[in-house]
Amino acid sequence: MQKMLLAVDRFSTWFGKACAWTVVGLTVLISLEVFSRYVLNVPHGWVLDAQIMLYGTLFMTAGAYTLAKNGHVRGDVLYGFFRPRTQATIDLVLYIVFFLPGIVALTWAGWTYANESLAIREQTFNADPLPLYPFKFVIPVAGAALLLQGVVEIIRCVICLREGDWPSREQDVEEVDVDKLKEMVHVKDEDIDKLDKIVVARSAE
Repeated sequence: MQKMLLAVDRFSTWFGKACAWTVVGLTVLISLEVFSRYVLNVPHGWVLDAQIMLYGTLFMTAGAYTLAKNGHVRGDVLYGFFRPRTQATIDLVLYIVFFLPGIVALTWAGWTYANESLAIREQTFNADPLPLYPFKFVIPVAGAALLLQGVVEIIRCVICLREGDWPSREQDVEEVDVDKLKEMVHVKDEDIDKLDKIVVARSAE
């Protein structure tokens, strides 16, 4: 079971990182348009639509990746103090009541929406129109990826309720590598414990 969960984590990570390359396309496109518009005085009407589609793709496809890394916004003020089983109970209820209905509806409606756009070969409304229907297929694809990762998170909740601890997940880059930082400044866990005791003792005085 754990191998399957980690396999889905790896897929969500790959999917998110692959779609993150839209940032490069977005940066290049905006830079070229700024040069063309303000230096060459040759603006392009289609660029704004292309920017919106690229950014929309980035935004939609980041959902599964962020969920796989447990990075979505959460009210940790109280949640972080709960025991794993309590956290899993809260998460499981929220996944079933809110997440599943919302993401299933998004994926289903997005598929219908995209196929209707394909049927009429929908285009953007400007002097230089772009095909819009390929972009609309991003909605059900991103929804399906998010739904798959959500099912994995629900399974993790069930495992946590049964075993009393959260199962591991696929790791990725971290903002700060604490262990590496300790090595660089030659700090040991024992030193941190001693410092904590000193701080607590002085606070009690």
